[in-house]
Amino acid sequence: MDPLTPDELGRVRSLATSSLCDADKTFALPDPAIRAMVPDVRMAGPAVTVVAPDDHLPVLAAAGEAPVGSVLVVVNPRGTRAVAGELIASEARRRGLAGMVIDGYCRDVAGLRRIGLPVFARGTTPASGSARDPRGRDEGPVALGGVPVRPGDLVLGDDDGLAIATPDQVRAALAGAEEVERAEAAVLAGMAEGRGGRSLADHTNLADHRAARAAGQDSWLRFLV
Repeated sequence: MDPLTPDELGRVRSLATSSLCDADKTFALPDPAIRAMVPDVRMAGPAVTVVAPDDHLPVLAAAGEAPVGSVLVVVNPRGTRAVAGELIASEARRRGLAGMVIDGYCRDVAGLRRIGLPVFARGTTPASGSARDPRGRDEGPVALGGVPVRPGDLVLGDDDGLAIATPDQVRAALAGAEEVERAEAAVLAGMAEGRGGRSLADHTNLADHRAARAAGQDSWLRFLV
């Protein structure tokens, strides 16, 4: 599983997660209850997995061990206490990590917003976990919101949610996702002229597509731009 090149990763980070999911509908989708705690962010990076059973010590250790550009994928099996907050997010930002995803809870949301590091979690609680578990980064797969994540898998996220894919899947989807965004930009530009502009339907093969589907024929809705 060859990692993405810096150029490929830069292209991925310029794209919406939805565009990549449109280009390859087989990307794994964790439970959408794991959502962005910091708005207006975009995240992409290889996973570094962490198991943190109501204990933030493994997360703190992993934040100091993870490579630059990676995403901490933290799984809290019990999930009743916060296992990361402003201090760990600050360390992750200082070290150049791309973000953090917690299948569980975080805290210090106001501080997280000031830091600006992409952080995803199931929610927040003011109660912190303990600091007793000596583990750091994990070397095996974890289950993130019902989806297996292996170290090195690409973790993609923005305000719409999260997606997981291998580097090869993401590499193969790049050109298609870029075309999706080019076509959608052209449609929006055509509609922006107001009443004098073309309708959304006029930018697609809607009429032919509906007729084909009504006749039981294979057909795909597509943009005409």
